[in-house]
Amino acid sequence: MGRCSMPIMGILLLCCFCLASTSEAEYLKYKDPKLPVNVRVEDLLKRMTLEEKIGQMTQIERSVATPDVVKKYFIGSVLSGGGSVPAPRASADTWIKLVNGLQKGALSTRLGIPMIYGIDAVHGHNTVYKATVFPHNVALGVTRQVCMDPVLIKKIGAATALEVRATGIPYTFAPCIAVCRDPRWGRCYESYSEDPNIVRTMTEIIHGLQGDQPANYRKGYPFVAGKKNIAACAKHYVGDGGTTKGINENNTVISWKGLLSIHMPGYPAAIQKGVASIMISFSSWNGKKMHANYDLITGFLKNKLQFQGFVISDWQGLDRITSPPHANYSYSVQAGISAGIDMIMVPYNYTEFIDILTNHVKNNIIAVSRIDDAVTRILRVKFIMGLFDNPLSDHSLTNQIGRKEHRELAREAVRKSLVLLKNGKSSGKLLLPLPKKATKILVAGSHAHNLGYQCGGWTITWQGLGGNNLTVGTTILNAVKQTVDPSTQVVYKKNPSTNFVKSNKFDFAIVVVGEPSYAETEGDSLNLTISDPGPSTINNVCGSIKCVVVLITGRPVVIQPYLSKIDVLVAAWLPGTEGQGVADLLFGDYGFTGKLARTWFKTVDQLPMNVGDKHYDPLFPFGFGLTTEPSK
Repeated sequence: MGRCSMPIMGILLLCCFCLASTSEAEYLKYKDPKLPVNVRVEDLLKRMTLEEKIGQMTQIERSVATPDVVKKYFIGSVLSGGGSVPAPRASADTWIKLVNGLQKGALSTRLGIPMIYGIDAVHGHNTVYKATVFPHNVALGVTRQVCMDPVLIKKIGAATALEVRATGIPYTFAPCIAVCRDPRWGRCYESYSEDPNIVRTMTEIIHGLQGDQPANYRKGYPFVAGKKNIAACAKHYVGDGGTTKGINENNTVISWKGLLSIHMPGYPAAIQKGVASIMISFSSWNGKKMHANYDLITGFLKNKLQFQGFVISDWQGLDRITSPPHANYSYSVQAGISAGIDMIMVPYNYTEFIDILTNHVKNNIIAVSRIDDAVTRILRVKFIMGLFDNPLSDHSLTNQIGRKEHRELAREAVRKSLVLLKNGKSSGKLLLPLPKKATKILVAGSHAHNLGYQCGGWTITWQGLGGNNLTVGTTILNAVKQTVDPSTQVVYKKNPSTNFVKSNKFDFAIVVVGEPSYAETEGDSLNLTISDPGPSTINNVCGSIKCVVVLITGRPVVIQPYLSKIDVLVAAWLPGTEGQGVADLLFGDYGFTGKLARTWFKTVDQLPMNVGDKHYDPLFPFGFGLTTEPSK
C-alpha cells in the first residue's frame, strides 16, 4: 500500500502539471487564428517586454541580418535595399532560403513573433533576375486613358505580388504615389502623373498587390488577401514630388490648401483600399522635415484620415532629420518616434537605435503609450497578412518568376503607355505604321540594343545598369528583327555617320535614344538633355533619311531643337523588359492610344510648368497624343 501511494501521488502531480500546461496553452489567445485580430494583438502586446516591443519597431538590412541577430534583438523586419541580394542572379529558391532562415530566427524567440521581409518591387519584382520588369510609373500613368477603371494597373499589381511571393517575400515598398510637379526631379519616373487625379486613380494597383477587400470589410483597415498577395506601402508621405527645382529630398513650399489638393489625394484613396503601410518622405514641407512632422503624421494621417496600418520611415530617414545626417541621433530618434513613425528603417546601426530608444522610454522622454501604438499597428498588419499562421514560405510559386503571362501583360502595358507625339513632317504624309516588308532599314541609337537603359533605375541594382547582361528581356532592336518580314535587312549601328546613312540606301531608320539609368538624387537634372551621342545620332540620321525617333526616358526631355528633322517622335518612357511592345505599335500590329500624363516643356527655363498654370505654353500639352489604326 505504501509503495503504491508514491506512484499515485506522482501521477496526480503530473496530471496537475499537464492541466496547467493545457490551460496555459489555451490562454495564448494570440496564437488562435479563430480569434479576431484585435483580440490577438491585445493579448500579445500585454505579454511583451519593452525590449521585444522596440525590436518590432526595428527594420534592418539583409546584409547585417542573421537568424541570431533577429533572435537576439527581437527584430521585427528585414529589408533588401536597392540591389541587395543573397547571391548574384539568385534563384527564387535561394531567396526563400534567405527569408525562411531569418524567419526561423524570429520564431525561435520567447513569443515567436514573425518578422516581415520587405523589398522595393516598384515596377515588377525588379531586384530579382529573370523577373518581369514592367514599365515605370511615368509610363503607366499614360494608360489611364485606355482603362479608366484601371484594370491594367490592377493586373500588374497582382502579377507583381505573385512574383514577389515566389521568392518568399510578403511586403513591398510600393506604390509610389508622388505627384511629380517638376521633371528635373530624379524620381519623376516613379510618379504616375503631374495630375493628382490620375495618381489617385492609379492607387488601384493596391488592390492588385494586396487583393480586393470583402464587401463588408472595414473601410480604411489594412487588408492582405492571402498567400498570393503582399502588403503594400504608399509612399512618400507627403509632398515629395513638389520640391524646389525638383531637387530630391528638398523643401516643398506650398500652402496647406495646395498640399491637400495636389499632393494628398492619393493617400485617402490608398487608405480606403486597405494599404498596409505608409512611408514618410525625406523631403520637408515649408522647412519642416516630414520625418519629424507630428501634425501631418499623427494629427492628420493617423487621427484625421484614420489610417490603421503602420507608418514606416525611409532609408536612414531619422538620421536625416538633422543636417548633417546623424549629427544628433538621440534627438532624431526622439523627434521621429514622437512624430508618429512606427517602424524605423535603420538599416545598419540597429544596436545604436535600440539603445537610444530604450533609454528615451526609460527616462520618460518617449511615452510607453507611443511605443504601444507603434507595436499595435505593426502586429495588426502581421496578423492580417497571416504571418502568424503561415510564417514560412513554401516553393509552390517559384514558377511565377517571369512567367509568360506576366511578360505578355508587361508587353500590353508597353503598348498602352507609348505616346505618339509626331507622325510625319506634314499631316498629309504620315509615316506610321511602318511597313514590315522593306528592303533595308537602319536601327540606330545608344538605347536601341540596351536592356538596362530600357528598364531604367531600380532594376537589379538601385541605380540600374546599362547593357544586356542584367536580366532577361527583349531589346527594341531584337523586337524590330522579330517583327519585320524575313526578307527585310535590318542594319544596326549605334551612332552612324551622315555618310554611312546616305550611302546605304535605307528605306527608313528607327533611332532609339534617351537617358542613362539613374535613381533618386543621382537622377536630378537641371538641363534634362538626351545623353550623348543621342543628339548627333538624331542629326546624322534624321537629317539624311525618313526617321522614327523613340525616346527612352524617365520624363520629358529637351527635344524641340531636333523636332523639325524628325518624321516620327515616340515617347516610350522606361518600358522595361518587354521591348516587343514598342515594335507592336511602330509596325501597326496595334494602334497608338496613349495620352501624355505629363506636360512636355519647350525649354527647361519654363519649369516648373503643369497643366492649369497661368503661363502654360508647352511643346506638347498634358493629354496630348496622336492615334493610329492597326494595319490590316
